[in-house]
Amino acid sequence: MKNFLFLSPNFPEAYWRFCRGLKNNGMRVLGIGDCPYDGLRQELRDSLDEYYKVNDLGNYDEVYRAVAFFLFKYGRADFLESNNEYWLERDARLRTDFNIPSGFSTADMVPVKYKSAMKERYRRAGVPVARYCMANDFSLCRAFLKEAGSAVLKPDNGVGANETFHITSEAQLEQFFREGRKGYIMEEYIDGTVCSYDAIVDGDGNPVFETGNISPSSLMDIVNEKKSSMFYIVKELSPAVRAKGRACLKAFGVKRRFVHFEFFRLNSDQHLGKKGEIVALEVNMRPSGGVSPDLMNFANGVDVYTIWADMMCDVPPRTERKTYQFSAFFGRRNGANYALSHEEVLALYGDKLKEYGPVDKALAPAMGDYMYVVNVDTEEEVFDFYKRLGA
Repeated sequence: MKNFLFLSPNFPEAYWRFCRGLKNNGMRVLGIGDCPYDGLRQELRDSLDEYYKVNDLGNYDEVYRAVAFFLFKYGRADFLESNNEYWLERDARLRTDFNIPSGFSTADMVPVKYKSAMKERYRRAGVPVARYCMANDFSLCRAFLKEAGSAVLKPDNGVGANETFHITSEAQLEQFFREGRKGYIMEEYIDGTVCSYDAIVDGDGNPVFETGNISPSSLMDIVNEKKSSMFYIVKELSPAVRAKGRACLKAFGVKRRFVHFEFFRLNSDQHLGKKGEIVALEVNMRPSGGVSPDLMNFANGVDVYTIWADMMCDVPPRTERKTYQFSAFFGRRNGANYALSHEEVLALYGDKLKEYGPVDKALAPAMGDYMYVVNVDTEEEVFDFYKRLGA
């Protein structure tokens, strides 16, 4: 029996389904997390062969001892994974230290975690990238801002849109440097709509499942300005995004992973390309955040948790589509005034509502405090949904 070490299997909450898929396929699933065992949902407990609680997942020595315990008890680990961006580097370090060959090692981290290093891999894939400079010299950044006109400052190694700023003036740039922030990259601002290529990739680097999402609103604005959160899974992945996504799989050397590659579709003609063309944003070597995998299931009538587990266990993935719809997410903010009450939303959308409820506090900055998810047949219905649920 093969051993799969799953770290932080309780967050996001739906990740218990990854563990269930592995166990159903005959894996021994060993969980490591900081939640007390009694605090785990029953379905997760039923999906784990054993669980090791640590006090702090951020304490490498504690997690190291947990892995060592499982290896002593059950033998070598065949896989170690969290499917979580926050722990990506820690996972790689553990694989390196324990010689677990399946997955990224520490030596693989730079091009998949640092936005400046991602650009070369995007270029290899034939995807245009934004001009940039490292934000460690005010004079250099001032000259860059003057040339670009508008820029975005964000951590070179960061997660999501946290600590990301849109800069349009020298005064804003001066304020940024006064705050003493380190490790930032400065990129030209791109007038584009964020779209993604999401895929489950087998051990040979071939996608066994593909989909994508579109975000009508800027995640940077959602986080910084506490706006409502909106994104939707497309009914059909566009050929352009599919082609760019597959090229990036090869350029980044992706194998045995669930990935979320982000692009801009240009809203206007720019030096990077014509309106509608696809340019690079950043790669994420894990599933799209929060409840996004659930929306993939709703839109396609599949179970991406099972598809991923099938791929990991080298069994034929169950990928047959049963649904061809858009699945749209809207995340509201506590304290904001909205046109429709909760009861009116339920009455209006009825059986189109696939999921609704509070958002985990850790995800709320990017996804809002309370979510609604609907399935609809057309993009026009998606935007009508957003308009109706908006302020």
